[in-house]
Amino acid sequence: MAVRASTRWLRDYTESLRPIYREVLVMSLFINLLALAVPMFILQVYDRVIFHAGLTTLQGLAIGIIIVIVFDYILRQARSRLMQKAALRIDVGMGKKLFDKVLALPLPDLERRPNAFWLSLFRDIETVRNTLSGPSAVLLTDLPFALLFVALIVVVAQPLVWVLAVILPLFILLAWRSAATLSKASSNERQKGFGRDALLAEVIAGRTTVKALALHDSIRPNWEDRHADTIEQAISRGTKSDHYANIGTALTLFTTLAMTTVGAMAIISQEMTIGSLITANMLSSRIIGPFNQLVGSWRSFAQFRQSVARLSEIFDLKEERQEAGITLERPEGDITIDHVVFKYGEEAAPVIDNLRLTIKPHSLVAIMGPNGSGKTTLIKLIQGLYQPNHGRVLIDEADIAQFTRKEIASWMGYVPQELFLFTGSIRDNIAKGAAEATDDEILEASRMAGLHEYVIDYPDGYATDIGEAGRRMPGGLCQRMTIARAYLGNPPILLLDEPSSNLDREGEASLCTTLLKMAKGHTIVVVTHSSAILAASDQVLVMQKGRVVRAGRPQDVLPQLVAAQSSQQRGPEAPRQEPPKKPQPI
Repeated sequence: MAVRASTRWLRDYTESLRPIYREVLVMSLFINLLALAVPMFILQVYDRVIFHAGLTTLQGLAIGIIIVIVFDYILRQARSRLMQKAALRIDVGMGKKLFDKVLALPLPDLERRPNAFWLSLFRDIETVRNTLSGPSAVLLTDLPFALLFVALIVVVAQPLVWVLAVILPLFILLAWRSAATLSKASSNERQKGFGRDALLAEVIAGRTTVKALALHDSIRPNWEDRHADTIEQAISRGTKSDHYANIGTALTLFTTLAMTTVGAMAIISQEMTIGSLITANMLSSRIIGPFNQLVGSWRSFAQFRQSVARLSEIFDLKEERQEAGITLERPEGDITIDHVVFKYGEEAAPVIDNLRLTIKPHSLVAIMGPNGSGKTTLIKLIQGLYQPNHGRVLIDEADIAQFTRKEIASWMGYVPQELFLFTGSIRDNIAKGAAEATDDEILEASRMAGLHEYVIDYPDGYATDIGEAGRRMPGGLCQRMTIARAYLGNPPILLLDEPSSNLDREGEASLCTTLLKMAKGHTIVVVTHSSAILAASDQVLVMQKGRVVRAGRPQDVLPQLVAAQSSQQRGPEAPRQEPPKKPQPI
């Protein structure tokens, strides 16, 4: 049985908005009281002014009603300003809370859902804001005051009360039925729209590949199918919404017809006056109007409930540690992998299988292996981006689980396999994680990454705009920028995942020299298949199926790999070297 997500975060915001809502409720009271003035004006004109030809009375009533209209305008403007203030608080507060929450979630939670989902959450914030501070909120403040108009009808046109007694339950029943129907229809429409938007996001993210391979014709049918499904659901939801809205309109007209008919009979029997009938019709519109709007507003309320449910699910997710359990000075760079097991799902096979490993400080360690052997996952475990299902990752004999993401990031520079740069200048991207970095520190990191000699050739130097995700820059320079960003702040540990993938041979040799220089004062773990980097490493680890099957100096491990590959190429009868059962720790 699914556990319902907590809506405590929403209650916190609504409680903070209570003073505003109290003011809105008081203003709504006076607005609805002033709304009684016009029907009473009509009643007095028909029953007193016209019958007695009282022009002076008419002038007084007209002046009074003009003053009432002015006050009504002022109160409505003030109420609108208050609702705008509430909307601003919701936008600022909830938007910031959601942004901070998303950034505080563990990486597996972020990877579990597509990009389009996270973007849609901010549209959910807009839905919550519009419901809590828009016409729907004003409607809910006006509904309780319908009793005022019912009470006045009892006073001025008692024979018509039973008509409202029959009609109002019908409106309530209609609103209830429309709520159930439109809630499901809106949910289906959103799901179809989400699938379409997710495909569009993928196409935009891979627009270079789409253009280069001319994938338009193969993508278009999928897009058309999803777009058609979205339109179909929108039409279905619109048809149902229109159906209930039209029934509400028909009930409104029927109410006017019934009240006029019953009122005419009451006038003939001298139980009420013509002025009373006209006044009662005006008052009934003030009663029926909000209920009719409620029928049409259920789509907004349904979207509100769905948005709150999605946001509540996200706010209920466990965040990464925000406060460190212990203060640790700058570590030396000793890394220990202690019986670590990691799976991407409870039923999935282990990606890292009971791995034991020790990496000594101030060394260059290269990790290699076939695709799917767990190399990138191991790097992310060391970085603390993934939490082991079993075992521990330690830095200088301290479990990294007790430290915050900010502390770990300050100790470990990280270059991911998939390069990512932000829109902005070269300097902005290098200093993205350290806004307080000085120019000298940025220049040092740039020189260590072999970037400086290229940047100074640009007319704008470090102020050069790299474009969206670095699209205006060569791939090799983007690679060097990520290395400079990882090195900035001089972290004791550097983790690099295929750092030479976008470099030519000259750049690869330059990177190798840089890594050797860095390794004199840093612990460097690099995932690579570059022969230059492998040969220059202090130790080489060979991974297969989540385990280290070979480990040692490159001059020992690399010839074994060459011999093993040659043996496999000679055929199944050739002697094969069995991997050791327990790889030796470094």
